Amino acid sequence: MTETTPTNLPEDGHSARQKNMATLAAATPADIAENFRKLDAPAYELVRQPETGLVMVRGRMGGTGSPFNLGEVTVTRCVVRLASGETGSAYSLGRNKEKALQSAVIDALWQRADAREQIEEMIIAPLAAAQETTTETVREETEATRVNFFTMVRGDN
Repeated sequence: MTETTPTNLPEDGHSARQKNMATLAAATPADIAENFRKLDAPAYELVRQPETGLVMVRGRMGGTGSPFNLGEVTVTRCVVRLASGETGSAYSLGRNKEKALQSAVIDALWQRADAREQIEEMIIAPLAAAQETTTETVREETEATRVNFFTMVRGDN
């Protein structure tokens, strides 16, 4: 079974799709489920049923050092195909198979030109806004605890 690359994506479709998939992956399972209920989800078939596995995570000391294997994380993935032919896929941290399935359906629907705007307005934009708010809150809380060190020169030594 071969998967086809969508041809009806906008000019920057791949980067937009990557952003959408990242937004879906970062969302909580409850948020995905809540937004998925808003959709009139079409019929789909499972190309790859939701399955959980491990992925090796690599790190760098100080962000610039030599890479090293940090450890393994649990990831769930899923691939679906809509009746109209679009193939959606999703990867998410953790073991929530329902989140992976719903995210894959949302990804497939986003690839349809007639549903793209609705998906972006109803699902992607609210999730991205909530994630940005959370990130900004953490940034502000971190900045409030920041300590600036400086050295004072005392006299002519």
